[in-house]
Amino acid sequence: MDTSKMPIGKTTISPEVLVSIALLATMSVEGVSRMSPVPRDINSLFKKGLADGVAITVEDNMVYTEICVILKKDVKVREVCKQIQNQVSRSISEMVGMEVGRVNIHVEDIDFSE
Repeated sequence: MDTSKMPIGKTTISPEVLVSIALLATMSVEGVSRMSPVPRDINSLFKKGLADGVAITVEDNMVYTEICVILKKDVKVREVCKQIQNQVSRSISEMVGMEVGRVNIHVEDIDFSE
């Protein structure tokens, strides 16, 4: 039987998978202390990942990400944020093959504790 003409099927990626990928990619960047919960509004009441500091929206196979972080003291904030953007974008693209529209980083605080 010629398998090259068989229908391929459909792959569905759960939003929780995208949240996990973004979370792990963010935490792998040097200078990130921890995640900060994403501020909630009425429209986001039932979305996953908001308590983890990651909000994911998928529109037309394009991923839009909001990430809230608390950074360590004595880091260059702009550089750490750029690294987070690059790491999250690359991880999502490589792991699930989806395009990333934007990765917005929200620095909520600086961790001055030891």
